[in-house]
Amino acid sequence: MTCAAIIATKDLNLWYHDTHALQSVTMKIPKNKVTALIGPSGCGKSTLLRCFNRLNDLIDHVTITGEIILGSTNIHAPKTDVVMLRKNVGMVFQKPNPFPKSVYENVAYGPRVHGVNKPHELDRIVEQSLRHAALWDEVKGRLNDSALGLSGGQQQRLCIARTLAVGPEVILMDEPCSALDPIATAKIENLIDMLKQEYTVIIVTHNMQQAARVSDYTGFMYLGKLIECGRTKQIFEHPREELTENYITGRFG
Repeated sequence: MTCAAIIATKDLNLWYHDTHALQSVTMKIPKNKVTALIGPSGCGKSTLLRCFNRLNDLIDHVTITGEIILGSTNIHAPKTDVVMLRKNVGMVFQKPNPFPKSVYENVAYGPRVHGVNKPHELDRIVEQSLRHAALWDEVKGRLNDSALGLSGGQQQRLCIARTLAVGPEVILMDEPCSALDPIATAKIENLIDMLKQEYTVIIVTHNMQQAARVSDYTGFMYLGKLIECGRTKQIFEHPREELTENYITGRFG
């Protein structure tokens, strides 16, 4: 990859108890691009994604070796502030998970945690975040209504707005469209394309057509190993590895 990297892993290994879930993963994530991670179920895609903001720390009996560099900092360095790391590297999960609060409070929650309390500043952040998540026009008259009353697709975009509200550099998305209908999926895909102008997006997806549509770069994983990583067009049209070609062409998976 020739683009400037915002995240780089070097010889990254992860074990759950005795299970070697990630094996010597070395890769670079280009800044202000969309990188998709593809591969069959259980290959380590989501595990790798959760490494980038240390969510695997929350799981018992996990051992990690190797390096993950964000900018110029090793995120496993002893002085790393994990709260700030998760502010800089936000996460959008497979199922929309809005808080049981108003639309406004869902977006304002993060900034408040990080010390923003002035009403006019919170108003600005909430509107800007909802605009960036392509949701403002749909909810501007419903800011005080419960977020749980929104459609599934709107809830997922609200979760994206909630992530944007704290000013991340990187947005991790773990199959963000798998619970959505085709129309809501198309809106999220269009949003991802807009987000890369200001953010770096890493998306895990089982849907290879989606990876081909939304990503600039693609990494193919198999049995905990990164088999191949490169520009999406190259991975899908001229894969260098036979395993990659077999997966792309549907011979297994």
